[in-house]
Parts: sequence; structure tokens; C-alpha cells
Amino acid sequence: MAFGLAACAKAPASHSPEEAYDPYEASNREVHALNQSLDRNLVRPAGKGYAAFMPDDIEDAIGRFAFNLSIPRSVVNNVLQGNMRGATEDSYRFLVNSTVGLLGLFDPATEMRMPEATDADFGQTLHVWGAREGAYIELPVIGPSNERDTFGIVVDLFTNPLSYLLDDPESYYGTVASVSSGLSNRGRYSDTIDSILYESADSYAQAKSLYTQNRRFEVKGGSAGALSDPYDAPFSNTLKDPYDE
Repeated sequence: MAFGLAACAKAPASHSPEEAYDPYEASNREVHALNQSLDRNLVRPAGKGYAAFMPDDIEDAIGRFAFNLSIPRSVVNNVLQGNMRGATEDSYRFLVNSTVGLLGLFDPATEMRMPEATDADFGQTLHVWGAREGAYIELPVIGPSNERDTFGIVVDLFTNPLSYLLDDPESYYGTVASVSSGLSNRGRYSDTIDSILYESADSYAQAKSLYTQNRRFEVKGGSAGALSDPYDAPFSNTLKDPYDE
């Protein structure tokens, strides 16, 4: 099913691989306008208020807690990618931070100089399996994505083992922490985000370009450092999808 959905999104021959394939631009711009409205009226003021009210140390602890709960998902995706080294290193980091680090509120793994977590997701897994990124999509609330990553987001909802091991209400702690961390980031990086959404000549085009470049770097081994890169160094032609040719 994954291969079928991803393979059907091949760009036309006239499409430049350095650019995001955007056949849904009209509807994407409508969603972008909706997301701008939600951000202006709800997310932006909530994020600024949250960041101003919450002490930095607590914000950092909540962010570490949320990220730690996502590591089992990374372990599963590393296994699916055949990256057993990444799966092992992520497992050790999760074990150390979940015990010594009090469920991830602290980060003793970094102090012990353990490798950074790969933060692998199913969108990266599809890339490793050979799936194209497909067309650019802007999702309501979530924001910039593409067809491959949209499918990956859905699958990742079911690939974290903790969601099956924890009972209610504990199973929702990660979601609450992730939302809190997102509000914290919106407040902390308000100037940068505002410059993209409200100060650029074309905020839609700017967001699309930044997302596409950053995401292609990630799936080729950027932030997920343990991912093998079958192509060139990650900074070479970062806006090119090697499968979209």
C-alpha cells in the first residue's frame, strides 16, 4: 500500500527535480491561508503567552520528555530501514534517559556522550525503500508536507510501541507534552516564524521552499545522522529529490 501511494506521485517529465512538485497549488494556498489565520488568532498568541509564563528550564524539560517518548518510534523505523546501529543507539539512549533521566525530563545520555537520537520517521523509511516524495501538500494545522510524508505521518501514529504498552491516561502524556513543546517553540522562535508567515513577499512559496530543502536534507541523512546516504553528501544539491527523475 505504501509503495502504491508513493509511486503514483511521479512528477511530469517537464518538472525540475530541484523544485517541489506542486500540482495542488491552488488548494494548498487556501489551506495556507487557513493556517495563517489559525496561527495569527490562536497559535501565535498562545505560544507567546506560554513562553512568557513558563520558566525556560521547565520548557526545556517538557521538550526533552516529549522527544524521549518519541524515540521508540525511531527505533521501529530504524529497524524497518535496516539501520540496526541506529536502532541500538536509540534504544540505549531511551533506556538511560527514561531511568536515570526520570522519563526524559533530564538528558544524562548526552552528558555521557552517547550518540544523538536519529529521530527517524516513516517518511524517511519510505525514502530508504525507494519511494518518491510526490507532490507538495500543505496540511491543515500541521503545515507543509508532501505525499510521501503525509502517508508517513499517518503510519507513525501506529508505530510507537508505547501507545500499545501504556494505559489511559498515561498514553496521552506524550501528546500533551508534544503540544506543549510546540507552543514553546512557537513562542521562542516567534520572530523567525513571523518573518516567514507575515513579512515575506510570498509566504506560501517561502514556506514551501524552506520545508522542501530541509526535509530533503533530513531524509538523506541530515538530522537523522545514522541514516545511510546512497547519494552525495547532504549539502550537495539539497533541493533535488533523487527519486523524482
